Amino acid sequence: MWSAMRHCARDLEERAVYIRADTYREGLGQAARRLGIEASDIVVSDPTSYAARRLVRQLGVQVEPSRGFVTSERDFADWAASRGRKRLLLEDFYRAARRRCDVLMDGDEPTGGRWNFDAENRLSPPKGERTLGLPEPWWPTEDDIDEEVRADLSAAVGAGEIRLVGAAGPRRFAVTRAEALHVLEDFVRHRLSDFGPYEDAVMRDDWVMAHSLLSVPMNLGLLDPMEAIEAVIEQWDGGDAGLSSVEGFIRQVMGWRDYVWHLYWHLGEDYVTRSNALDARTALPEWWTDLRGDEVTASCLSSTLTDVRERGWAHHIPRLMILGNWALQQGYEPAETTEWFTRVFVDAYPWVMAANVVGMALYADGGTMATKPYAAGGAYINRMTNYCKGCAYRPTERTGERGCPFTAGYWAFLDRTRPQLQGNHRMAQPLRGLDRLADLDEAIDGVRRRGTDPP
Repeated sequence: MWSAMRHCARDLEERAVYIRADTYREGLGQAARRLGIEASDIVVSDPTSYAARRLVRQLGVQVEPSRGFVTSERDFADWAASRGRKRLLLEDFYRAARRRCDVLMDGDEPTGGRWNFDAENRLSPPKGERTLGLPEPWWPTEDDIDEEVRADLSAAVGAGEIRLVGAAGPRRFAVTRAEALHVLEDFVRHRLSDFGPYEDAVMRDDWVMAHSLLSVPMNLGLLDPMEAIEAVIEQWDGGDAGLSSVEGFIRQVMGWRDYVWHLYWHLGEDYVTRSNALDARTALPEWWTDLRGDEVTASCLSSTLTDVRERGWAHHIPRLMILGNWALQQGYEPAETTEWFTRVFVDAYPWVMAANVVGMALYADGGTMATKPYAAGGAYINRMTNYCKGCAYRPTERTGERGCPFTAGYWAFLDRTRPQLQGNHRMAQPLRGLDRLADLDEAIDGVRRRGTDPP
């Protein structure tokens, strides 16, 4: 963020008055004096958190609607009101947005005759391969501003003002408008065609795979989502990308990204703190909070924590089905877990993580976001990743020295949360499976004995 702000000020040259101050209120006063105007003459885009929105209204500035999303807050409010008592489902929101913006539409029908190509976008990693074999992504080059930011961060750490986690590796994400356009072009030309089929796959030695790396610049306001959507459609129009990849990308941007933004406001400021439907009370252990992946034996969890430590990023499947799945199984406290996700990912803001963590990963809202918990054992991880090969644990085993912590943890989770999940018809079959496990007590005992130690 610091690098992006300072680069923006440089790019704007004389059009920018860049203020560094201890508080926003002090900075606003300095800006008004420098410009020779009243604070009430300053116009701001509505911020992206409840606290910041309260602040700008207290400061007496003019507030414009937030930017950077396809669907406006007014549009979402109208759509939500039109639903009556129906659930605010992502698929319905996505279809309404596609219709309103005329994106991938042939008249009133979706292009290709289907709204959703999810079924075609679930390929496992290529067998025997370490990577997808795609060209190395375009990387930004650090400059004097990045050097200055590093020095300022080091000084703040040295003064005890902040505490950082993770490695001080090279900056991998765009922080300028020019860099964002480079990243978009690189993705569309070299990775879009493979994005859809391998969207849900994970490879130990290929952290990028075919993903766009656009979440950071998009969340920084450097790239408009419709701009990215138009670029991928143009690639499809030219015959250089498949419809399943194009639709999958648009669903992530126009659908999911907008959806969680609007739910942040719709669900209320206390959504994170009030949500704990599964009565999860376990405090996050230090090996987890400090990203100490080298202390973890389980290959998938070790590699994912290390990826986050090195780059502050992992794509959606490691976030949901490895980190989120582990936190769900272990009963990590929802508000603390949400704060951790917000702290360690470089594309994270409160609006990003509220519904993603509380609703999707932890099922802490009891079904507002998801119809069932996204809990999975080692079989899923073995199918969709290449982590299990060479791991000390076996995904098919839940007890003994080779018993997979995720497989044992899955059944221990179902046993622990059976009272809360019994009324969920989508969980009926998994819950019945508990009664057929002859070694259930042994598996649960193994989970209990490990406690919060790294698996």
